[in-house]
Order: sequence, then structure tokens, then C-alpha cells
Amino acid sequence: MTAIRQAELDALPVREALPGLVSALDGHGAAVLCAPPGTGKTTLVPLVLAGLVGGGPRRRVVVAEPRRIAARAAARRMAWLLGEQVGGSVGFTVRGERVAGPGTVVEVVTTGVLLQRLQRDQELAGVDVVILDECHERHLDADTVAAFLLDVRETLRPELRLVAASATTDAAGWARVLGHGRPGGAPVVTAAGVSYPVETVWAPPARPVRPPHGMRVDPAQLTHVASVVRRALAERSGDVLCFLPGVGELARVAGQLGGVDAEVLQIHGRAPAAVQDAALAPSAHRRVILATAVAESSLTVPGVRVVVDSGLAREPRVDHARGLGALATVRASRAAGRQRAGRAGREAPGAVYRCWSQAEDGRLPAFPSPEIRIADLAQFALQAACWGDPDAAGLALPDPPPAGAMAAAREVLVAVGAVTPDGRATPRGVGMSRLGLHPRLARALLDGAAAVGPRRAAELVALLSEEPPREYGDDLAAAWRRARAGGDAYATRWRAEATRLRRSGATPAGPSTPTPTLPEPEAAAPLPGREAASRRAVGAPAPDLRASGAGGADGSAAPATAAGAVSGDDAAAGLVAALAFPERVAKAKGEGAFLMASGTAAELGDGSRLRSAPWLAVAVADRGPHSASARVRLGAVLDEDTARAAAAHLLASGDEVRWEDGDVAARATHRLGAIALAVRPLKNPDPALVRAALLEGLRSDGLGLLRWTPDSRALRARLGFLHRTLGGAWPDVAHDGALLARADDWLEPELSRARRRADLARIDAGQALNRLLPWATGEAARLDELAPERIEVPSGSRIRVDYSAEHGQPVLAVKLQELFGLAETPRVAGVPVLVHLLSPAGRPAAVTADLASFWQGGYLAVRAELRGRYPKHPWPQDPATAEPTRHTNARLRR
Repeated sequence: MTAIRQAELDALPVREALPGLVSALDGHGAAVLCAPPGTGKTTLVPLVLAGLVGGGPRRRVVVAEPRRIAARAAARRMAWLLGEQVGGSVGFTVRGERVAGPGTVVEVVTTGVLLQRLQRDQELAGVDVVILDECHERHLDADTVAAFLLDVRETLRPELRLVAASATTDAAGWARVLGHGRPGGAPVVTAAGVSYPVETVWAPPARPVRPPHGMRVDPAQLTHVASVVRRALAERSGDVLCFLPGVGELARVAGQLGGVDAEVLQIHGRAPAAVQDAALAPSAHRRVILATAVAESSLTVPGVRVVVDSGLAREPRVDHARGLGALATVRASRAAGRQRAGRAGREAPGAVYRCWSQAEDGRLPAFPSPEIRIADLAQFALQAACWGDPDAAGLALPDPPPAGAMAAAREVLVAVGAVTPDGRATPRGVGMSRLGLHPRLARALLDGAAAVGPRRAAELVALLSEEPPREYGDDLAAAWRRARAGGDAYATRWRAEATRLRRSGATPAGPSTPTPTLPEPEAAAPLPGREAASRRAVGAPAPDLRASGAGGADGSAAPATAAGAVSGDDAAAGLVAALAFPERVAKAKGEGAFLMASGTAAELGDGSRLRSAPWLAVAVADRGPHSASARVRLGAVLDEDTARAAAAHLLASGDEVRWEDGDVAARATHRLGAIALAVRPLKNPDPALVRAALLEGLRSDGLGLLRWTPDSRALRARLGFLHRTLGGAWPDVAHDGALLARADDWLEPELSRARRRADLARIDAGQALNRLLPWATGEAARLDELAPERIEVPSGSRIRVDYSAEHGQPVLAVKLQELFGLAETPRVAGVPVLVHLLSPAGRPAAVTADLASFWQGGYLAVRAELRGRYPKHPWPQDPATAEPTRHTNARLRR
């Protein structure tokens, strides 16, 4: 054992803040620690609070990190400072790996591991201090752990000490959360860091690149990033750290850096431990380290003097209406940009090359979106239900979960039998929550084991929990075979996860007697004081479904077979994928085209061996914002019986009467969600359903489906004018929506008697509209007075008034000579009509709403223009006193 490296410990800047932190914890039990990267907040603070250095009392400390790579690195660094090996005084636990012993005092864990521990033992027996590191990243697990720990302090262990530590956090917000109602909140302790200046170099692409879409990044953007890395190597000294959004982008940029005079490493959360260790260790050779967001914080990468920032990040997104959740590539926030740039100034002055313009920088979001606002909340909702707070209303979360996302999560959990309809966790749900899987995958593991055996179910769920590389193809069964035979990094991780799941204790079982219908899920008993010690993980097996496909409302069981009875990779892969994503079972509707039970269309790429499958279990799909169909990225061949069994809660039978292709369609259907399994014509549909379908047709195709004569159109226009002008009892008939809202008042009894489109065409719209007139008030009798159909002009002609202008005046189109002697413009309902004065040939000559002014001025210009063209008609000097006529001069002289 080597002696404690005291010189290195003394050099860490956070040491100056430790007295204040210890005092805050002694006085309040909780504190927020703000310390820049490189100050030692992740390594020195736990050692001091544990009493391993500094002479304080011995305490057991748990440090929660958001990522496995950070947890391992922090443990190794602390052990090195103590002169020990990992597993002694300092250890770590991440999913699938634990290096700790009976003498471990400081244990570094991922937030996911800590969340599982809290569900098993809410008291965290034996733990004295919990440090939540990198709180600013706002991962959902970290927010949940913080809320649960505050609940534990409030109800069970007020002596438990909590520290929220971060480099760039909302100190006031976290102080309020950790204060949990206390005036002023929890104390905030700030540590000054030793940071070196970092020069910013703006390096936008010479030509515009397409913005990120879904997981896709424009190849031109990646080519530009690679060129900026080459530029940085030429212009600066030291290692280069380049930030990219994901593993695929790391590989593409690495492929474009061939021939550079530097070692190229890729570091990400799924990288082998040896590669991670190489990146985090000093090197005698110059390096280019391509990294995802794992290198933004917690980790110190020695030798880095230059950062190249692509400006991209990955965030979770979910389409709640279709259940198509995935990561999305987004522009990184300004806070993330500051974190990334700071990596260049940890050991000496450095530079950051930003692959965007300075003008763009001001338009970036200030902070990353909290995961609770944008992610799929099914796993969070299950954790909250198992904690005893199904709505999460009593949890001290930095941000409350969106109501819509929680409702969607509740639907998923009820469907898989994890919670009751009122949100309480079932014994089955408690068991699911402890598998470290999304509830969908937990359901597939538990129920799939009954049909395909625990080993095969575990292997397939491991494939679904981490999507295989694209080069594995879109066929889940083929990807399974390739992973079994493969020796690449993915296959290694997959085998480890499959082993973990197989050993998780998830064993298939069923009832001793067949049950054709599943019972309602049993609710877990109330948890007094929310004490986990009083409950046990009851992984109650779901009953089997019979081979006929019958199933219960919770959709929680697989087809009934003995373990391992489903044979063949295709059948096993299809079953397990369908159990995980029942609303994505899809029926073929053409070569390579499918309809999912959710109602979303799906397509396979050219060349896929799945294109001819009659049914498909879609495991991974994405859909562009302007695309009508989802693209299947991973799926498996399925048969109809398995689809029915896996998605039994979506089976429904009934009569469907709807407006389709321009007429009423009536049929009896048996459906699996949106997929029609059986259809037959319905001879005598329910009249109420027919009426609703006809109304649907009137809404979609318009009231033109009725019979509209010229008189009925004129009546509608007159009523519309009176509604605009007088309002009151005069109905709104101008808009189809307003009329359809009152269908009962004017379309009955004809509408209820109609059975098809042709019947609508026989309904006289004008006769029906008469029913809307204000008969009760007596105003209907004044219709011809207020809005006459025709107006008699001085010549004796009765001219039709046009009320059709939706927002204009009524129009009276009349030959000019017929109005001689009329001094005042005619009015209807007090509104002057707009007079269209016509030539003897009926062509427009002038328009006026003020005849008196026209006779005095405008008439002379019209007379001068038309007198020569129509010499046989009278054109008097003074039209106001002339005799009105509709005849020629010769006719007048007779």
C-alpha cells in the first residue's frame, strides 16, 4: 500500500470550501456545493466527509454519479489519492459490476443503482452521507433520487446528510429543493477554482448544413468537424478533445481522421473499460479524443489543451400519441458549451474551436431541458408508484412531471400489469421496478420467459435495451444470431447484460389451472410510512394466456406454453418484441408497408428480408416530423396468433358506422387496435350511429351534400345578413360549423330518417332553414320587411337583392335608367344597399351607395361615356327629375 498522496490532496482548490461545507451539514443536514471542474469536489469532498482524510469522524459516504464511466473514474482517482486499490476504502458499483468490500467507506454508484437501493431499503441503513454529483445535468434518475432522499430525511432519517454538488448548477433552485420548506432553503457553499484562460475560436461551416433531425446528423457537418480537428492539430499544441452527440458520429469522424499525427481514441459510456482507462491516463503521445457528453464533467482528461465542440447533443424525446420514443439530436445549450470549453483550461491555457458562428451562439438555449419535461415517464411513474406516491405529488422534485406524460405512462403501466387503474403498484410492478429495465422490457422479460425460456428471453431483452449497431440490420432475429457469434464491443456488452438479466430472478410461472381471462392486477398493500423494510419484492407471475389468444385487460401475460416451447429464433424474437411493444405489432398492407396497432403506418427499407412478412413486431422505429409513416429500424417476423396474445388488451369487437369515401360505411369489425382482423357488412346498423356518420360527412364534405336551390341559397344569405346586422334572435347560418352545431333544430326529422348520401341530397335545405327563423318572438314574420328578397325600383321592376357578400352590403344590380327620379338610396334593415348601376346592355357602369351624390357628379361622366354607345336610350341632363324607364326612346314616344 502506498502512502496517502498528501501533496496532491492539498493542491485541490475545493479544500478552502470544506470547513464551510462541514459546518453547513452539521447545522442543516443538507447543502449545495458549487465548485468548478478540476477543484476536487468529486474526489476530495467524499474523502473528507468520510473521515478518510482530514481527521474527521468516520462516516459511510455514497457518491451518486450520472454515468458509469464517471463512477469508475472517480473511485479510481480517490483510491489513488489514498494510495490504495479500488475495492478497499473506496469502491464503486455500476450496473453489472461491483468492486467493493467490507472495508469500503466511500462507494461511488450510478444514480440508477442508488434508485434501486432506495426502493429496496428506504432507510439506506449504514449510510451517513449521500453526495449527488453533477446535479446540473438534470437526469431523471438524479432528480428522482434527490426527491426520494428528501422524503427519507423528512419521514425516516432526519440525520441523513445530503450534498448536491455541481460545476454549473441552479444553486438557488437546488437550495430551495434541499431546504424542503425551510426558510431560506439549504446553505450554498461555493468553491473557487483554478481555471486557465480559454480562447474561443469561431469555426462555422463555409456552407450551410442541414439541421439535425431525429438521430440524423448531416454528413457535411461531421466532415466539417473533422476538418476543424485537423486545423486545431496544426494551430495548437496538446491533446484535442472533440465533443460529438453519439457513438455513430464518433466512428464517422474517426474514419475521416486517418493519417493525422496523433492517436485517435473514442470515449463514450459503452466503450470498453480499457479504452476508457487509456483516455483518462496521461500519454507520451499526442492524442485526439473523440467523446460524447460523458466527458463534459466529472472526468479529467489529462493533456487536453484544445476542445473542438460540434455544438450537438442528444436528448430523449417521446411521441406520446404513438409510443415511438427515441433519442433526438439537438443543439447543445450554452451551459453545456461552457462546460465543454472548460475542459481545455483544466491544466493550462487552452482554446475551444466552436463549429458554429458567434451570432448563432446567442440563439442557443441557456440550459439543457430537464429530462423530466421531455422523456418517456413510464419508468419514473413506476418508481413513484412503488415509493407510495403514484402521482408524484408529494415528491420534492425540481420540476413537476407534465400531466400528459404521466397519463401516458400510467396507461403503459396498467397495460403491463405494473399498476392498478388508480396508480397503485401491484406486486408484479414492484418486481418489475427492481429489474433495472423500462417497464415494457420488464414485461417482455417476465412473460417471455414462460414461452421461450429465461435465457432466450434475457438475451432478446438485452438486445432491445440497447439497440444493436445499424450494421446488424433491421431483423431482430438475425441481430440476435450475430450478437451470439460476435466478438465486437457491442456483443461483449450484450452478453454481460443478458447474463445479468438471466440472474435477476425473473423466472416464468403460471397458474396451476388454465384461465382464459386474466384477472385484474392485485394491488399492493398500503405502505405505512412508506417503509420499504415492511414490504417484499413479490414478483408475482402473470397467468398464462391460452393459445387462442384470449387475454385479460392488463395485457400482462404471454401465450401459454411450457418454458422453451416456442421454437426458432424468428418466433422467439417476434414474441418478445411484441410483448415489449404490443401497440407496435403491425399487419402488412403491401410489400414493405405495414399498419401498426397504434394506427401509425410503418415502412421497411429496400432489401429488408422482413418486407414479405404478413405480420411484424416493431421493436425500434422513428418518424420524421413531416413523414406520414414510421421507418422500421428493428423488427421481427410475427404471426397473427402471437400478435393477438401479446396485444390482447387492444382486441375489440363492435359495429363501426362511419363516413368513408363519400358515403356511409357500416360494418361489424374485430380489431387489434387500428388493425382490422375481420370485417363483414352490417345490414341494419344502429340509426344513432348512422346519424352520427352522416353528420361526420356533412362536417368533412360540407353542407353542399344537401339540396340547395337558388331560393334556398338566397334565404341563407338573407338570414346571414340579418344575423350580422341585427343579431338577437336571427341565427348564424353563414358558417357550416354553426349550422351543424344546431343540426337538431333544423335538419330533423329528415336527418334521422336518412341512411346514405343520396338521402341527404333529397333534403331541401331552404325548407329546413325556415325552422331556424325566430318564430317564437314573432320576428320571423318581418323577414320580407327587414331583408326583402326583391326591391321595387321607380321603373316598376322588382329587382332581386344579393345578400351573398359575407361581410359587405347587400347589392342591388339595376339598369341606370330605371332609377331616374330616385333621390335616396334604398335601405334594408337600415343599411343602404350598394347599387350596381348597369348599362342598357346589363354591363356594370358605376357603383354607389349614395344616389343623390351620384346624380350630381358621377352621372355626368357615365352619360358622356355611354350616350354615344347607346343613342336609342334616354340620357337626360337632370336624372333626378327624369321619368324612370326600362325602355328605349322610341318605345317611350309611342
